[in-house]
Amino acid sequence: MGPLAGMKIIELAGIGPVPFCSTLLADMGAQVIRVDRTAPSGLGISGKNPAFDVLGRGRKSISVDLKNPNGVEAVLRLVESADALVEGFRPGVAERLGLGPDVCMARNEKLVYGRMTGWGQDGPISHAAGHDINYIALSGVLYSVGNKDSGPIPPLNLTGDFGGGAMFLAFGVMAALWEVQRSGKGQVVDTSMLEGSAYLMLPIYGMHGSGFWSDVRGTNILDTGAPFYGTYECADGNWVSIGSIEPKFYAELLEKTGMDKMNLPPQMDRESWPEVIETYRAVFKTKTRAEWCEIMEGSDICFAPVLSMTEAPHHPQNVARNAFVDVAGVTQPAPAPRFSRTQAKAGGPAPVLGQDTSEGLAEWGFSEDEIATLLATGAVVQNKPYQG
Repeated sequence: MGPLAGMKIIELAGIGPVPFCSTLLADMGAQVIRVDRTAPSGLGISGKNPAFDVLGRGRKSISVDLKNPNGVEAVLRLVESADALVEGFRPGVAERLGLGPDVCMARNEKLVYGRMTGWGQDGPISHAAGHDINYIALSGVLYSVGNKDSGPIPPLNLTGDFGGGAMFLAFGVMAALWEVQRSGKGQVVDTSMLEGSAYLMLPIYGMHGSGFWSDVRGTNILDTGAPFYGTYECADGNWVSIGSIEPKFYAELLEKTGMDKMNLPPQMDRESWPEVIETYRAVFKTKTRAEWCEIMEGSDICFAPVLSMTEAPHHPQNVARNAFVDVAGVTQPAPAPRFSRTQAKAGGPAPVLGQDTSEGLAEWGFSEDEIATLLATGAVVQNKPYQG
């Protein structure tokens, strides 16, 4: 049983950060019920094996017609016994559906109502569409990622959707649930990917304010500007990563590569960095990735091979820690962090939309007659599990 066993969460189905937040909570043992549409939205992996929708693992799916008053009432019944609800609609949409925080919290004053948007619930562009790349563009993240020649490089959608979005939503929900224990009253958690991604830049903004970090991309210590913090191609076309910032780690790097005999400029001589990078490139090209691993892996150089998603699950460190798991034949990251007593566990594969409608409602206190009535009126829909 995970540390959140006994917690009940309602997820109003969406994409990106809200499903990831719900997965984090479900992996920790929370009972998550996802309120899905009555037909696929076209935003997921519909029509394929839902096991590949790894952000949907570990919860049940009920299919509800939120244009049907009985469907909305069914969700409000769920709210009455929930600890938290999370949604990722544009501002005002939940209110128009009849499921805004005021209505929900009138049913359950202890409810924590978690909201996820790109820009925030208010402000001049709060209603505009956007994606991860846009939110991190406005926070200063995107400008700062890349090298001098490439221009800004999106770090996948990890920083806005997941780091600045889902993680902060989960943290906010848990903080509010802790406060409920003292006040007896719930509250709204307003999470925006813009603000969350800016928060992730907190130490970088500090360095920028001190003058240590330049707005000139690719000239700084962590953005490919420093030779001792970057990636280098090897003789076989594979890559390795180096992060030898501290002087003692840097000295070991020079010793193990033989660069200690090259009379290189001082480590923090920024003017020389572009020239030294070329030296590093030439040196790392002299051996294969496997050869560099033999020399450096396990040392204090701050070294690791750059692994693909195919390779990563098989690295000895990941194998030893069971860092990846197999769920319904799909290799995926295991829950993190670890707990000494109440171990988290990756739940079963994502459900087909509405496959758990009857069972899920029953688990949350609906009677057989109530479920039958909801099905008969079309307020909810029961679908079949994936058949392969």
